[in-house]
Amino acid sequence: MNIIINAKELRASLPKLVARVRKGARFTVLYRSHPAFQIVPVDETEAPRIPLEADPLYRAPPVGRSADGGTAADHDAALYGR
Repeated sequence: MNIIINAKELRASLPKLVARVRKGARFTVLYRSHPAFQIVPVDETEAPRIPLEADPLYRAPPVGRSADGGTAADHDAALYGR
């Protein structure tokens, strides 16, 4: 079952919506009269995600210069504590 709600309804009744999603309901949220995103139950049978280190983008080389002058290593350290 897919229920359409707007962003205002989402903000006003989030705890109730969470309870309904846990029971299987699915919601499409409208923002400015256009579908923006869906809220769906977590699929228990979903395939496990790959480890971060196995993601090819995790160790990808830089694609340009940083606006703040920091290196990729500086940004990794700030973001990932490495």
